[in-house]
Amino acid sequence: MNKKVEFFVVWAGQTVSLLGSQMSGFALGVWLYQRTGLASNFAIVALCTVLPQMLFSPLVGNWIDRFNRRKLMALADSGSVLSTLVMVLLFFTGRIETWHIFLMTILSASFGTLQAPAYSALVAGSIEKRHLGHANGLLQFAQALCQILAPAIAGVLVATIGVAGVLFIDLGTFLLGIGTLLFSRLPADPPLAVKEINKIQQNFLREFMKGLRTLRTTPGLISLLRFQTIFTFLWSLFAVMVTPMLLGFAKPDGLGLTLTIAGVGMLTGSLVMAAWGGPHLRMNGLLVFEFISAMAFVLMGLRPNLTLVAIGAFCAHFTLAFVSSLNDTLWQEKSPPETLGRALAMRQMFMRGSTLVAYLFAGSLLDRFIEPLLLPEGALTSSAGLLFGIGPGRGIALICSLIGVVKVNTALILAIPNWKKAEDSSPAL
Repeated sequence: MNKKVEFFVVWAGQTVSLLGSQMSGFALGVWLYQRTGLASNFAIVALCTVLPQMLFSPLVGNWIDRFNRRKLMALADSGSVLSTLVMVLLFFTGRIETWHIFLMTILSASFGTLQAPAYSALVAGSIEKRHLGHANGLLQFAQALCQILAPAIAGVLVATIGVAGVLFIDLGTFLLGIGTLLFSRLPADPPLAVKEINKIQQNFLREFMKGLRTLRTTPGLISLLRFQTIFTFLWSLFAVMVTPMLLGFAKPDGLGLTLTIAGVGMLTGSLVMAAWGGPHLRMNGLLVFEFISAMAFVLMGLRPNLTLVAIGAFCAHFTLAFVSSLNDTLWQEKSPPETLGRALAMRQMFMRGSTLVAYLFAGSLLDRFIEPLLLPEGALTSSAGLLFGIGPGRGIALICSLIGVVKVNTALILAIPNWKKAEDSSPAL
C-alpha cells in the first residue's frame, strides 16, 4: 500500500477509537449525574483529564523525538484500554464508585498525553508537505464527526445495554485502533535514530532545553504558541458559558438545536479543508478565518435571538476547522524535524494549561461578577443593556461578543510581527 492508503487506514482506526472514547465519556457522565446528581463531578472529571496532560507533556516530547510514533500512539491507546477494562470489571461486579472513575480518568489521560503530539508528528513525518493541509483537515473531520455521533449513539446504547456495555464496545474500538497502528507500514521513526541519541547520551533536561531553545529561535513559533494559548483559552471559556447564555432566553430544545448546528458547521468546514488543503500562505488563511470567527462571536452575543446565535455558532465552528488545521500545519512545517515532538508537546502543555485556567475560574467569575452587570438594576443596564439586552444570560452574552474583539486583536498583535518571517523562512519539512 502507498502512504496515502496507509495513512487513511491509521486515520480510520483512530477515528473509530475516538468515537468509542467519546461514547464512553458520555455514558460515564450520565452514570455520574444519575448516581450523585452533582454537576460539580463533571468539573472534577475535566480536571482529571486536563491536569495530567499539562504536567506530563514536557516528558512525552522527548519520547516522540526518540521512538517510533506509531508504537507510542499504540502505548497511549493501551493505557486507555487498561483503564476501560478496570471500569468494565467494576461495573459488572457492581463495585463501581465515583472515585474509581476519577482515578481511571487520570490514568487514561496520563497515557493519552502521548496521543495528540505523537499523531501530529506522525502526520508531519509521513505525509508530503503539500498534503499536510488535507491530512489535518481529515483529523479535524474525525473530531467533528465523533462529537456529533457519540452522544446520539451512546444515548441509545446506555438505554439498551447499559454503561458497562458501552465501555465494552469502547474496548473493541481501542483494539481496532491499536491493530491499525501496529500493522501499518506508515513511516513513524523520528529523524534522529534512537541509537544515535544513545551515542550522544543526552540527559532528559538537556534534550528538553534544546527543544525549548529551538522553539524560541525558530521564526514564528513563539507567536504561534502565544496565539494558540489565547485561542484555546477563549474557546474553553466559550464552552463553559454557551449553555447558560442560551438557556437565559431559549428552551433546552433550542440549545440542543444550536449545538447541533454548530457541530454541522465544524463537520462542513473540516470536509472543505480536507478536500481543499487550505491556502498556500498558511498564516494569511489563518488570519482571515480567525477574523470571520471573531465576527461570528460578536454576532452570537449581540441579541437574545436564537436564529442569530445559530448562524454565529455555525460560522464560528466552520472557521474553527480551518484555523485549527492551518495552525497544526504551520507547526508541522516550521518546527525542525529533530525537535518536532518537543515543540508539539510544549504546545499541548500551554493548551491544557489555558483550558485549565478557563475551567477553574470562568464559572465563578461569570456568575459573581459578569452576569449581574446586565440583570435588572445592574451596572451596565443603561449602556450595554441597550444593545445586548437585560436579563439572565445577557452578561455572559456580552463576554461572548468581547471574545470576538479579543480574537481579532490577538490574531493581529501576535501573528503579524512574525508573519513575514514565518512565511518567508524555509520550511523545516
